[in-house]
Amino acid sequence: MDNDCYGHVNNVVYYSWFDTAVNMYLIEEGLLDLKAVTTIGLVVSSNCNYFESIAYPESVDVGIAVSRLGRSSVEYRIGIFAQGSNQSAAWGNFVHVYVSHATRKPVDQLPAQFKLSLEKIHVAV
Repeated sequence: MDNDCYGHVNNVVYYSWFDTAVNMYLIEEGLLDLKAVTTIGLVVSSNCNYFESIAYPESVDVGIAVSRLGRSSVEYRIGIFAQGSNQSAAWGNFVHVYVSHATRKPVDQLPAQFKLSLEKIHVAV
């Protein structure tokens, strides 16, 4: 997305990057099949802390980790980096509550395949 009137990527774009990074991980792990989905993650909480500006057309690298695995929820930590930088430009948290696609009610527990894949990127905070 283009720069805002302040000359940097607007804050809402960071949340889009968060969502894209989490969904890409889930798709790559075979957990999110957009054609046959039965369990979906609804965002119930998110926040972002900004440290440096990023301006279009800069590219970014995004890192994700799981900081908490609950019964039906997952808290992701996400870092946004200007491409090639070791210092985060922003980081935040993104909480999904996993629900039935049909009823939108929380699942009793995360499916086993979800837990296995999410434990691979789980970090102690």
